Amino acid sequence: MNNTKNIVVLVSGGGTNLQALIDAQNRGELGCGKISCVIASRADAYALVRAENNGIKTRTLIRKDYADIASYSIAMRDALIEENADVVVYAGFMTILDENVCDAFPNRMVNVHPALIPSFCGKGYYGLHVHEEALKKGVKVSGATVHFVTAECDAGPIILQKAVEVFDDDTPETLQKRIMEQAEWKILPKAVQLLCDEKIVVENGKTYIK
Repeated sequence: MNNTKNIVVLVSGGGTNLQALIDAQNRGELGCGKISCVIASRADAYALVRAENNGIKTRTLIRKDYADIASYSIAMRDALIEENADVVVYAGFMTILDENVCDAFPNRMVNVHPALIPSFCGKGYYGLHVHEEALKKGVKVSGATVHFVTAECDAGPIILQKAVEVFDDDTPETLQKRIMEQAEWKILPKAVQLLCDEKIVVENGKTYIK
């Protein structure tokens, strides 16, 4: 009996979080999950090269080929169903998909956000913007959050969080790098492993790890 879970990773850019997942998989750290496909919203996403280098199937679903989010979301949902996705991971995926996708994969889609939600999250908070705002506020700690994806941006139940110290001389770039290395690349593979091994329970919008 094959209980391997198909992990489909959605990407838009360089794919550093995808690489963290691939490295974890190569170390045997994704539980019964296996990355079966990588889907990119841009044809020039370097993440596609990372996937190909590791023998992982790739697809592109170009955002600008679709008139609106609704039609793109439906196309993405159909692609995920076609790929028999058990778990869907946003790894630097820059498009907010609507309920057409979220409702098809409830509590099966995860995203990593480069801040401690509910701080510095929601619409407009992505990439370096998150770290710029954190530094503007003078926070002493920031970090990363892995959460379930819902139709509302960054609002799904929180799975794992990890705090990272902020230094007085940080720039958005240095903070981004530290949060990736110390938090994102550690908690994203861990959350995916927990989800694949069915160790996460969601009750009343909160998660509990079995």
